[in-house]
Amino acid sequence: MDFTPTPEQEAARDLAARIFGDLSTPERLAGLGGGTDGELWKELGVAGLAGAVEETGLLGLVLMLEEQGRTTAQVPFAASCVYGLLAVAAHGTDEQRERLLPGLRDGSAVAAGAFPARGGIVVDPLQGGRARLSGAVPWVPWLRDATHVLVAVRGESGSSVHSLWTVRAEDAGCEPVELTAPWSAGRLVLDGVEAERIGGPEAYADVLAAARTAFAGLQAGVCAGSLARAVAYTNEREQFGRPLAAKQGVQLRAAEAYMDSEAIRVTAYEAAWRRDAGLDYESHALTAAWWASEAGKRVVHTGQHLHGGMGADLDHPVHRHFLWGRQLDGYLGSGAELLEELGEVIASGAGAADGGEAA
Repeated sequence: MDFTPTPEQEAARDLAARIFGDLSTPERLAGLGGGTDGELWKELGVAGLAGAVEETGLLGLVLMLEEQGRTTAQVPFAASCVYGLLAVAAHGTDEQRERLLPGLRDGSAVAAGAFPARGGIVVDPLQGGRARLSGAVPWVPWLRDATHVLVAVRGESGSSVHSLWTVRAEDAGCEPVELTAPWSAGRLVLDGVEAERIGGPEAYADVLAAARTAFAGLQAGVCAGSLARAVAYTNEREQFGRPLAAKQGVQLRAAEAYMDSEAIRVTAYEAAWRRDAGLDYESHALTAAWWASEAGKRVVHTGQHLHGGMGADLDHPVHRHFLWGRQLDGYLGSGAELLEELGEVIASGAGAADGGEAA
């Protein structure tokens, strides 16, 4: 394994770091409230960073999402790249790629994802890989900004084969929903909405694994930003004539948070690298998601705790990292659920390797 970024990946990461650092400042975020930063989103499109994902791969996207996480920039970068650009590029037909990818590349189109697959959505098949969908999804991140929604539908009768359908957001209903983090979410309402199939039986697992990896990379950046703020604060804040950072207890908490952050980063890198290399990465994506969920919430709690009384200020920049870290923890799924799924994947692989029937 070699996680050394290519020159193209380095260039994309550095450009993302500059744009996010210049535009997503604490003062600007405070003025946005819970809304999306439209100017920043437009700047990312002009810079070609979404389109660059086709060249830099999932690892390149993870590197850019780290930079977004450091600043908690309020744009649908992860969702649109994973549920839109990467999903269509990997699993769409030639006609779908020609029609959908240009807008996703330049940011004029935004994709959201109704993931993971849920029951309760009725699929009424039509001809030519099309259908009408009916049902509702309680909350979808960035739905209020979306032009297209990738809807994951659970297989019938307990089947593990789930399907992907894309619908136009303007054809669906959207009821605003406020989440822990300002992700412009909404309740998706489908009432006989016409949809088109994306990919075959293998598409769902690939997109889900890519999403887990990408959002783990975003969590790595959120944690790095939270820890950086805590380190800066404890080096500046003095108690009894000494910086807080000189205290052993503070050092130990910061060291543990650093190790957790590195574990999130390296597992996300490995999963992304394996996808780009054409290797199986489902279990690696689950591992990255577990670290991002379990370790991520530890880190953002530490970041807020090390700020002492300032950490209780809801307007302090570190509190944004806390909100994003907890939101990503919930979005990726609880640690117990992820471990259960990981165990099933490992057992299934072991059974197949032994000549048994995969679960």
